[in-house]
Amino acid sequence: MISVSVILIIVLLVALSGLFSGLTLGLLGLDKSELERKIRLGDEKARKVYGVRKRGNLLLCTLLLGNVGVNSAIAILLGSVAAGVVAGVVATGLIVVFGEILPQAFVSRHAMAVGARTAWLVKIFIFVLYPICWPISKALDKMLGDEMGTVWSRRELKEIVTHHRKSDDSRLDRDEERILHGALSFSDKVVSDVMISRSHVFALEVDNVIDKKLLKKMQKFGFSRFPVYRKRRDNIVGILFFRDLVGVSSGKKVRDVYEKKKLKVLESRKLDSLLGMFIKEKIHMAVVFNNRKKFVGVVTMEDVVEEIFGKEIVDEDDFFEDVEKGKRV
Repeated sequence: MISVSVILIIVLLVALSGLFSGLTLGLLGLDKSELERKIRLGDEKARKVYGVRKRGNLLLCTLLLGNVGVNSAIAILLGSVAAGVVAGVVATGLIVVFGEILPQAFVSRHAMAVGARTAWLVKIFIFVLYPICWPISKALDKMLGDEMGTVWSRRELKEIVTHHRKSDDSRLDRDEERILHGALSFSDKVVSDVMISRSHVFALEVDNVIDKKLLKKMQKFGFSRFPVYRKRRDNIVGILFFRDLVGVSSGKKVRDVYEKKKLKVLESRKLDSLLGMFIKEKIHMAVVFNNRKKFVGVVTMEDVVEEIFGKEIVDEDDFFEDVEKGKRV
């Protein structure tokens, strides 16, 4: 007959086996850089867990050595009170079900909460097993080097954002998801991806006469800024703002009102670089050229920012024939 004290000891050992096994999977599955980020955000659970997780190899050695020790103790104790085959079957069943499967399944889903609650106990185990585990962990540190934090690609980050937005407890809405996706794709895009091509640009010649016919054409294109060229369309000399034509006498020429300050960019320039140029130069439109110095289109700050927001931005100078419908003319 097995005494109550032996049963209690076996239960305690199985519980310790489950704790060691679950924490091995749970704590070592937590990313150090993610814990550091949560600590900076004031997460108290992350702070407690990081205290034992920061030295990964020492934690690994402690938990594995503890697990091996209690599993061996379970087998020895059962062997002393039962026949060899029976003891082996019972020990294996207890260890596999209650010492491995159940605790790992539970802790893997609640690693942070369990880790924070048991951090004090893990520190005791580390202290007790330190003389054995420290040399092994230092050898592992030398051989394997420091742990690398998880680094996500832009594509992976987009998937994370989408997955987070779809989760039940997410506070992200569709607009925020769209903006985050746009920001993550932003630096990969170049001017040619967003520019208005030459065939859709209405450019003005410096000697064009400003009259009702010209104004009607400019309104038809619906832009607030127009490139100005001299003789050849590849020879862009400035920008004309439609608003600057208010009050201009009919019969004047474009050369009398256009702004000579202009920004020229290559179609291969990255959008993030272009945005920096717009801000620095305090200009909202750039003239785009290819490597052969041929005029290929124009790009505005609105075009660039729209890539981040993922929707059209209406310029304050754009023209509308139907304000309610927002139809630009």
